[in-house]
Amino acid sequence: MFDGKGNGRVQAQSLPLRLRDLRFERGGQRLLDIPALSIAPGEPTLIMGPNGAGKSVLLRLLHGLEAPTSGQVLAGDAPLDEATRRRQAMVFQRPVILRRSVRANLAFALHGRRMSRAEKADRIDALLRMARLSDRAAQSGRSLSGGEQQRLALVRALATEPDVLFLDEPTASLDPGATQAIETLIREASATGTKIVMVTHDPGQARRLGGEVLFLNKGHLVEQTAVEPFLDTPATDAARRFLRGDLLV
Repeated sequence: MFDGKGNGRVQAQSLPLRLRDLRFERGGQRLLDIPALSIAPGEPTLIMGPNGAGKSVLLRLLHGLEAPTSGQVLAGDAPLDEATRRRQAMVFQRPVILRRSVRANLAFALHGRRMSRAEKADRIDALLRMARLSDRAAQSGRSLSGGEQQRLALVRALATEPDVLFLDEPTASLDPGATQAIETLIREASATGTKIVMVTHDPGQARRLGGEVLFLNKGHLVEQTAVEPFLDTPATDAARRFLRGDLLV
């Protein structure tokens, strides 16, 4: 949804994302217990916390890949449903690349869209340029390097201009150069109006991307605040210990 003036998108009806009295249990263990949470349009929302805090589970619940044990996930003013999920996209830590060419991976994302053949070709060319993969268009997607595969997965997710893009540690196994390329794509997507909701362990990455932090610990939302105050003056002992590199048991 673009405003026609080159200023990005009109605020999507699928935002804000909200949780009400949400609990999620698996195998008799409560993994998340969040009475209330609201994620607004705008700058990236970065989910941080120690291993086992519930970060990836929260992402999956927000995207409808998991259903809460109790409580609600709301998109805009309505419960999250399949129509809303189609206005979202998600990229995992290990990218899922189809067994076909780079160009065909992108064409797959646009399958069924109401576009002429020329419009689809132009869109794919633009995505290839965005990912810096134009010279790899005919190459098998699975033969790309790890960083290139993640760039392909990211622009494929952006192909349909989603309202919300969920990212689960997309740079966790990448070198600094590949990480920088992914962060550039994330900033470009955010600047055009896609809401980024991203799990990261890296305080430096959080500072570079800006926005807000959701800090989880033991399945609870402990802090929700802007990135800079969270990193510089965290409000809770758990956050201070996490940022020091302590083990939170």
